Amino acid sequence: MNYGVCNLGIVPLRLEPADTSEMVSQVLYGESFKILEQRKKWSKIRLAFDKYEGWIDNKQHIEISEEQYNALQIDTPQLSSDLVDFVTIENEQLLSICLGSTISSTNVLHHHFEGNTQQIQNDKSELVKTALLYLNTPYLWGGKTPFGIDCSGFTQMVYKLNGHKILRDASQQATLGEPLSFIEESEPGDLAFFDNAEGNIVHVGIIMEDNYVIHAHGKVRIDRLDHTGIFNNDLRRHSHKLRVIKRIV
Repeated sequence: MNYGVCNLGIVPLRLEPADTSEMVSQVLYGESFKILEQRKKWSKIRLAFDKYEGWIDNKQHIEISEEQYNALQIDTPQLSSDLVDFVTIENEQLLSICLGSTISSTNVLHHHFEGNTQQIQNDKSELVKTALLYLNTPYLWGGKTPFGIDCSGFTQMVYKLNGHKILRDASQQATLGEPLSFIEESEPGDLAFFDNAEGNIVHVGIIMEDNYVIHAHGKVRIDRLDHTGIFNNDLRRHSHKLRVIKRIV
């Protein structure tokens, strides 16, 4: 088994080993992973944080030893906490990174970072505060950053920045936690899940106070939440049908 770490700011994780293939997620600076299969130009990887799999360009990561990989898994990851920052790499060059990058890996990469970080597990009350940092971020399928994010990437990153680990996709996240019977039982930071006509969970948002929800739909936005689902204030109609509310924390 080989191992790797992302040494660039944002790298696409693709469904198939091709630049034209769908981006299913992103690998942020400092994220480590196992290399499941290697080809001339591409590697299939499994991310350490959430076990998500996909293909990454061989030019967009570096390999590390098993000992280095294991050392990175021991402690709670130290994450960058500003929307945009940078690390200093070889020859005093600067590399841009974004919110939620894994600063714990700078020692392995021989990079230097002087910005703000987050490492402790925060109280649940901090989840909505973190979510508001992403407000107006454009929707991007597979995205995990303030430059573009999808609904489940948004919820995962908000939880990750507060020291809580959840899975990557909305349908996976819906398998976690305790289901609540009514909106009135929910607390800010709980997750609301929404399904399509076939009954598949396809959307997720973070519940706020006073029956509001913050979610990624066109952009990260705030809408009303009721027993039917999300009421889009711009469209003046319901945009998503509520399936279940889950308490993860």
